[in-house]
Amino acid sequence: MTRPVPRRATALYAISATCAAIGALLWVRSQTSTPLTLHSSSYGSFLAADAYTTSAWRVWSPAVPEERLGPYLIAAGLVLAVAARLFSLRRH
Repeated sequence: MTRPVPRRATALYAISATCAAIGALLWVRSQTSTPLTLHSSSYGSFLAADAYTTSAWRVWSPAVPEERLGPYLIAAGLVLAVAARLFSLRRH
């Protein structure tokens, strides 16, 4: 009978998946040269307006270019997933 995965490992897996998903979205965004627009009656105009305006508000450090943030988050997600796996194996 196998023991359940500890809660800490589950939390690490969730954080890992979130980092990887956000990183993948940022990477795809940096690879596309044209702005992404959705053709929806409620959100289309908002997203189109947002795609053409630049924002001076940055969450990350100016030392990290926006093009590198996506791959860094993907790498962080992979490292966290490996750490969660090792943590769950050590507890068994």
